[in-house]
Amino acid sequence: MERLFLVGILTKYDDKVEKIASLEELASLGKTAGGEVVEKILQHREKPHPAFFIGKGKAVELKEIGEQLKIDTFIFDEELTGTQVRNLEEITGRKVIDRTELILDIFAKHAHTRAAKIEVELTQLKYRLSRLTGKGIALSRLGGGIGTRGPGERKLEIDRRRIRKRIQIMEKRLKEVEISKEIQSKQRKPLLRCALVGYTNAGKSTILNQLTHSNVPVEDKLFSTLDSTTRKLVLLPPNNTNSLPPLNILITDTIGFLRKLPHGLISSFKSTLQEAVESDLRLHVIDISHPNWEAHLFTGNQILENLQVGEKPMIYIFNKIDLSPNPLLIEQVKKTYPNSVFISATKKKGLLDLKKVLWLFFSTLYQKRKGCFFPKT
Repeated sequence: MERLFLVGILTKYDDKVEKIASLEELASLGKTAGGEVVEKILQHREKPHPAFFIGKGKAVELKEIGEQLKIDTFIFDEELTGTQVRNLEEITGRKVIDRTELILDIFAKHAHTRAAKIEVELTQLKYRLSRLTGKGIALSRLGGGIGTRGPGERKLEIDRRRIRKRIQIMEKRLKEVEISKEIQSKQRKPLLRCALVGYTNAGKSTILNQLTHSNVPVEDKLFSTLDSTTRKLVLLPPNNTNSLPPLNILITDTIGFLRKLPHGLISSFKSTLQEAVESDLRLHVIDISHPNWEAHLFTGNQILENLQVGEKPMIYIFNKIDLSPNPLLIEQVKKTYPNSVFISATKKKGLLDLKKVLWLFFSTLYQKRKGCFFPKT
């Protein structure tokens, strides 16, 4: 297991609480990648150093700490330039990666479908191409492990020309996948469709399992779901109204959102996120027990805006109410978001309320599409 040292930077323009939360999240990402977080620091600086990010003196300090603690990898919470990575590695004698590389590495680890694998490699190649600096500078790294998965070591010594050629190949393959998904989407268009969206580890997969009696793998790790999964949900009419037929809904569990996602990742994962775009309804799941749930909600809304679905139908689902440390908070949130649903997916609390909300939305939608199907009362 790689021993990790996390490094953040706090400028006079930054929110300290936000920066600490981001560093804690980086620790969770490091754990998800299979590493052990040994130590972390948050350095105060006027602004990042152009050549060393944290400054040459601090880099020398990291070298000494790295030797004492037997650190394998330094992970920076902000995106580094190719020059900064090279300079830091030369001084510390250790591998240096940034938050973006770590996230891409996790994506490579969790990608299983052809579409996801192509999207991961394409994003990694574009990211690495942007970091090639100087004449003939190779992307050689100090060792393997975290930050080198996906295209892997076989891609680390290639030059710009070969990277660009590989990008062209992967873009062609991705286009083929997108065409295939568009055909599937057209076939599903007449059906009623719902997508679970929201911050990573909010409980989307657990909700899918509870609603559809499925066994989608659930882990207490960030990005345990990368490939979208679709299941059929049979909605029975509430209040035992036998005169109304059940509704068949397709519900999809999508990839989790995250702050500071790598540049281009949303556009590269267009096919994976297509269900979130094209569904009739988005269920935005928020972990109400998380201390930064408001920031998670805001991040999710930002990404949905980037996907141009911010104005489309959406319902907030506040999950993990059984784990909330402050019962009064839930009452406050109910007043702030009056049309939301509050549940505990693991404890099966509030699921009937969720089904009633889904029935109301989709029964109305069904009538609009098919005409007045249900008998008038």
